Amino acid sequence: MNQMSWSFQRFRQLLKTCIAERDLLTGKSLQTLYVKSLVAPSTYMSNHFILLYSKCGRLSAARKAFDATPTPNLFDKIPQPDLVSYNTLISAYADRGDTTPAVTLFTEMRKLGFDMDGFTLSAVITAACDDIGLITQVHSLAVQGGFDSYVSVNNTLITYYSKNGYLGEAKLIFNGIVEIRDEVSWNSMIVAYGQHHEGSKALALYQDMVRRQLRVDMFTLASVLTAFTCVEDLAGGLQFHAHLIKTGFHQNPHVGSGLIDLYSKCQGDMLGCTKVFEEIPEPDVVLWNTMISGYSQNEELSEEALKCFQQMQHAGHRPDDGSFVCVISACSNLSAPSQGKQIHSLALKSYIPSNQISVNNALIAMYSKCGNLQDARKLFDRMPEQNSVSFNSMIAGYAQHGRGTESLVLFEHMLEKDIIPSSITFISVLSACAHTGKVDEGHKYFNMMKENFRLVPEVEHYSCMIDLLGRAGKLKEAEDLIKTMPYDPGSIGWGTLLSACRIHGNIELAVKAANECLHLEPSNAAPYVILANMHASAGKWDEMAVVRKLMRDQGVKKKPGCSWIEVNKRRMKLVGYVPDTRWALVRDDGARAGEKEIRLGHHSEKLAVAFGLLSTEDGEPILVVKNLRICGDCHNAIKFISAITGREITVRDTHRFHCFKDGHCSCGDYW
Repeated sequence: MNQMSWSFQRFRQLLKTCIAERDLLTGKSLQTLYVKSLVAPSTYMSNHFILLYSKCGRLSAARKAFDATPTPNLFDKIPQPDLVSYNTLISAYADRGDTTPAVTLFTEMRKLGFDMDGFTLSAVITAACDDIGLITQVHSLAVQGGFDSYVSVNNTLITYYSKNGYLGEAKLIFNGIVEIRDEVSWNSMIVAYGQHHEGSKALALYQDMVRRQLRVDMFTLASVLTAFTCVEDLAGGLQFHAHLIKTGFHQNPHVGSGLIDLYSKCQGDMLGCTKVFEEIPEPDVVLWNTMISGYSQNEELSEEALKCFQQMQHAGHRPDDGSFVCVISACSNLSAPSQGKQIHSLALKSYIPSNQISVNNALIAMYSKCGNLQDARKLFDRMPEQNSVSFNSMIAGYAQHGRGTESLVLFEHMLEKDIIPSSITFISVLSACAHTGKVDEGHKYFNMMKENFRLVPEVEHYSCMIDLLGRAGKLKEAEDLIKTMPYDPGSIGWGTLLSACRIHGNIELAVKAANECLHLEPSNAAPYVILANMHASAGKWDEMAVVRKLMRDQGVKKKPGCSWIEVNKRRMKLVGYVPDTRWALVRDDGARAGEKEIRLGHHSEKLAVAFGLLSTEDGEPILVVKNLRICGDCHNAIKFISAITGREITVRDTHRFHCFKDGHCSCGDYW
């Protein structure tokens, strides 16, 4: 064996090791030798470099760097790109969620006369992600080319049809590949049933798989856990956990992620999640991400999510896009602008590509929830590529801030770009209509989702319509909708109607709605409080006393009002403002002098605003987060404060954002 032959084999082995270990630094050194032609260029070797950079998440940066220099480019200057070259690069774009470059490359490949195979089509379907139109086209192409006999293509179709809400199509494919099914096919279908809340079918499929003596691996078990989680079957999940302990799979990181997801979503039991986590000898990034996600799903534990993110880094794991999405979600819950900006900076400095669409979508939601719509829109406009989630995040941001017109204009722009809206999109659109009193537009979009996009309205959509009609004073129409809707309205529907009754002072209907809410959720304090407040506002003190006594007898306690602000806590007394004592809910003949004013002055949102005024520079915006709905007196007070201080004050309560400026609120006093 001559020296050149030995060098080539040695070089190839080193490169393969770099790919396996994601060793970007050594890989770059090898690429330098390759560019300098110390190793003969070849399509085979160039394909390995494409794979290296894609596995390290640096494909985009690498291509830009190479395009800017006269040295050969890893893809554009390959001696002769082959099918493997195209498949590798398309897969890299697909894994990163970059739909446009992946599809462009696929189109270019076909124009040049290259044949395609199952790997090509699977990668393009993955790249299509939530573009159901493109998925359908690729499916047709697969059938025409005879690639529907490839199990990998069918498995990918099952996955992405299901993710986009087309369970029927996924079932048809699964049932049509009886002869070529593999374990991935079964796993994909189990997950599909779980995603669509058909847990019994998912479990039946798993049992069928066991009866057929098919190989059950960690992916199968994780799929079953996903099914338990989707249908919130904690009891079944606990039994399955016991089975996993007996078989030893509970120490597998992939299965552990499923268990943590189950406990965090079905029980909110982060202690149980921690126990599962600690039993896994070598937790990977995915497992850490699941823990961070578990904490971030509970707003009260969002600070723990940030700590968990730091612990992951201290343990030597580099955050990926999933890590950033989860921790950014925690910052959104906290409405912590400084923390969010730090995470944003870290994402830019890390190996996460600057155009990573999932991270950018999370950042848009975070800036919106921190009251910074301007930065959210800047980020949205600068994104190289936007998908339906990007639009959903921005539309929801506008809706929550009471900027319904901008929300609906953006929705129309989404349609112009041929981006298909999802059920979540219409929830934001209908919410925007509700918060701005656009009744006719609300009816238009509600019908549009059924007629134009064949989307079946869910409970959330009907709740938005109830809210829309109720806020507009059409209480009879709202009640009729509750009676005729195809779902049980539940506590959300009746609670929405109850809130509308509070706005318009309809006590008779409020009593009916409150009784329905209490029948469904006896321990929920909100119906008691709203009803008692309505009686008090109407001067019906005896009726208010009856409601409060019933509340005490049932052992129900009102959730204490709390507000948060990102400054050092200090307390100040509001001076020069005459409170709107109607909101104090104290009898005139039984109140001591100043008692109403004192009670109202203790509301946490007033105190938080006061702390902000004392603790920040003049002209600096103030953001306050409230765990309950803002009361009318505080709303009036903060409008007054914004006028006399010249400050922009944003209050985020449980329903929406109130942006106060120059004595006016973005809600237009319509909330």
